[in-house]
Amino acid sequence: MSSSVEKTSHIPITVFTGFLGAGKTSIILSLLPKLPKDYRVVLLKNEFGNVEVDSQLAKQSSLAAVSEILNGCIGSAFPATLAFQIRELERETERDLRLDAIVTVIDAENFTGYEDTSPTAKMQASYTDVILINKWEHISDRALDILIDHLNTLNDTTPKVRCEGRAGVDPDLIFGLDSKLFLAEAEHPSENHHDEVETATIYRGAKPPHPAGHIHTHGDSCTCSAAAALTGASDMPPVDEASDVISEETLTAALGGLSKETIWRVKGFVRTAEGVHILNWAFGRFDLSACSADGLRDGGSVLFTVMGERGEVKRVARRFAEKTGASVA
Repeated sequence: MSSSVEKTSHIPITVFTGFLGAGKTSIILSLLPKLPKDYRVVLLKNEFGNVEVDSQLAKQSSLAAVSEILNGCIGSAFPATLAFQIRELERETERDLRLDAIVTVIDAENFTGYEDTSPTAKMQASYTDVILINKWEHISDRALDILIDHLNTLNDTTPKVRCEGRAGVDPDLIFGLDSKLFLAEAEHPSENHHDEVETATIYRGAKPPHPAGHIHTHGDSCTCSAAAALTGASDMPPVDEASDVISEETLTAALGGLSKETIWRVKGFVRTAEGVHILNWAFGRFDLSACSADGLRDGGSVLFTVMGERGEVKRVARRFAEKTGASVA
């Protein structure tokens, strides 16, 4: 597919927002083959937990560079705040860097559920240049109509575009928008986005690494999973790392025991008999993608980040770990 994405002398910045598992990374990767061949794209990814999953996926793409900021250290997930921060960069660089668009990805199948527990999800749908409705093929026409009506109550002026499965969306619909959102002051809730989401790291055969991309200082009050790993995770019994694998049947059974009401995302690396794969689980659905770069750098067979409702994740993660012979950091 050809694209008429405009080439500019400045560097446009497009921000993709959306709840855990909405499909942001998949949409970004699907856009790359549709861009001009000499169009260079850099991905700066904000990630919960301390497992660099999307970086491994992105390395297999045509991205010019990938940087994954772990444990959510990049800052606010509120689109308005991000827009103002980027405008600061624009002034500092004399408009060499420019905000092009805020794009919000909606999981059509689960938006109504997670919207109830996340003020951030509502804000992301309310303050955006375009809403991409993803995974709509999993719901009925009636449910889709209800969702669109509801989105219109949150934001009736923003275009709403259906994604075409793994084909994603036409880049001409989301690039070159020259966002004007920053021109209006926007109220946003004072809650920290981190208060909505709790994470846990599950590992088997090797302790989770301290990420190089994790840039904040761990203080006494730090609750991130990297700090947990540094302060003493439980030891695993010895395993033969060369032969330690997880069967897909065991993995499927363990994932089947998760409730999408309290666990929203599981992502990471797993070693099966067929090799190392990237696991992406979101709201009851999952897929495994072969990984050419071994994300299990220190051996072992499991390295996952579990994300969900605060107060529930650690308990559920321990049960999940028991079913896979793993431990929780």
